[in-house]
Parts: sequence; C-alpha cells; structure tokens
Amino acid sequence: MSFYENRIVPRMITMACSSKPTRKQREKIVPRAYGDVLEIGFGSGLNLPFYDRDKVRKVFGLEPSAGMRRLAADSVATSGLDVELIDAPGEEIPLDDNSVDSALITYTLCTIPDAVAALQDVRRALKPGGQLLFCEHGKAPDEDVHKWQNRLNRGWRFIASGCNMNRDIPALLDKGGFEIVDDNRMYIPGLRALSYNYWGAAR
Repeated sequence: MSFYENRIVPRMITMACSSKPTRKQREKIVPRAYGDVLEIGFGSGLNLPFYDRDKVRKVFGLEPSAGMRRLAADSVATSGLDVELIDAPGEEIPLDDNSVDSALITYTLCTIPDAVAALQDVRRALKPGGQLLFCEHGKAPDEDVHKWQNRLNRGWRFIASGCNMNRDIPALLDKGGFEIVDDNRMYIPGLRALSYNYWGAAR
C-alpha cells in the first residue's frame, strides 16, 4: 500500500465524511442498529458516537485499510462499545452464517470493488429476520446531474481511492438479495454529483 493510500486517503475520506450533512445522515440510521452488529467499511469510526449503547452488544467493524484502522483506534478505545476491528474486505466476511442481528453500511458501497458480492455475504452473515441498515450516496435522479456523475467518475475514483459517485444503490441491494423496506432519498447539502443520498433498511 502506498504512502498516499495509507496516510493521506484515510484522513481525506474522514474529513469528507464527517461534514455536518453526513453527520445528520448518520444520526438518522446508526441508532437503529441492534444486537451483534456487522459494520461494513468501519473506516475511522465515524459511526461510533451514534450507536445506541442500550441496544448494541457488540460491533464487528470490517475495515481492510490499515490506515483507517489506525485512525479508528482511539475512538474505539473511548467509545464504551465492545468493538472488534476485522482486517478483511467486504466481499470476504470472516463471520459464521446467521451470526449477526443487524448490519450497517454507511458511505461504503461506493468503494467496494464487487458491491453485490459483499451484500450477498452480508446476507449470509445476518440471522433470519435481521436487517441491513444503509446510508449511501449514489446515482442522482436528475439526468443532467447523472450525466456529470458519469463524466467525472473516472477521475473521482482515482482521487478518492476507488469511490464511485454514480452507483445505483437500490439496484445493488436488489442484486445482493435484499428487499428495501424503508426507502428514503434526497439531495443533502454539497456538490450535487456527490450529494444524492439513499438511506433506510432492507431485509
């Protein structure tokens, strides 16, 4: 892993994903996690303040970036939560079948190389009746904005370490074997090509 990917990108992503609008989005979805939680793309631990301590037993934080795990260490230590950081990509979840009560994905599906495979593995790890809680940016509904997303995506992926601005989040969830049961969508403040958000729950 290069110095840029290990040192610069984790701080850059943490800064971008800790803006006031994204914090408000996290506030809407993270407190709904319960039981043993699988968090895909744990990052630097930006979701930790929003977990409901009365509802969560343990958080399995899947994060393949050593730089991100290093940034997360202090937040994990002071969180008051039982957190196990796992060095693995989203497509290779090292947990047993039917082993977690809920799963959480926030601003992560944009970067996973095979997002469908990752979602299928999340589905495998969830107990029957378990929910996937999600909050993601992705494909805008306005054709003009979507055209710009497609034009800018290649360069953006290079700058932002694989982040895609134009992924169709509902389609990915469907292909991953999930049915959306709570569907919310809107632009949040920010660059329109990056600010169309999807959030809710799927089963």
